[in-house]
Amino acid sequence: IQKAENALKYPLEDFFAERWGKTHLFSHDIDHHRRVWRYAKELLEVINSHGETFIPEFPRKLMIACYMHDLGMSSDPGIRHGIHSRELCRQFLLKNFPDEPGCEDLLDAVENHDNKEYNPDDSSGNEILRLLSAADDLDAFGYIGIYRYIEIYLARGIRPELIGFEIKKNALGRFRNFERNFGAYPDLISKYRKKYLILD
Repeated sequence: IQKAENALKYPLEDFFAERWGKTHLFSHDIDHHRRVWRYAKELLEVINSHGETFIPEFPRKLMIACYMHDLGMSSDPGIRHGIHSRELCRQFLLKNFPDEPGCEDLLDAVENHDNKEYNPDDSSGNEILRLLSAADDLDAFGYIGIYRYIEIYLARGIRPELIGFEIKKNALGRFRNFERNFGAYPDLISKYRKKYLILD
């Protein structure tokens, strides 16, 4: 994890700042992506402490996914932002790792991170997608989550009188997905249940 951060933090943040430009969508700015990476690191550390290991380049790919997953909102805050994020991620990889093959799992995770159909069996074994999606979900809970939901739902044209209902429905799905995917770690579930209940 530390090696990935040492190599990637500044290139990722510089690329993000350049592409994000003057976009005014504070719920999905660089701070959101930093928090998602922090949650992803926590998930990696918990999983690793229980004996599950990953290939050495996995943290690097996961970090890139965390910083790229919502960058497409700079041009489209709607449900197709994952497609734009995938293209921007591809540009980042071409710029920084032009000779490295085998990043389809990373690109697929970035594109599909917001597919909240919540069927973990459909992830085709894509561990980057599993952890990225969960880390992104964790940033939707608590007080920050309330603000983030309201801003993005207003940006997407959802009527204000429906927003509370839509938030509760979406957040419940996210939390149930988290329980399904990380139920083997009860301390982790308990910790984030508290944040989910604040949002609810």
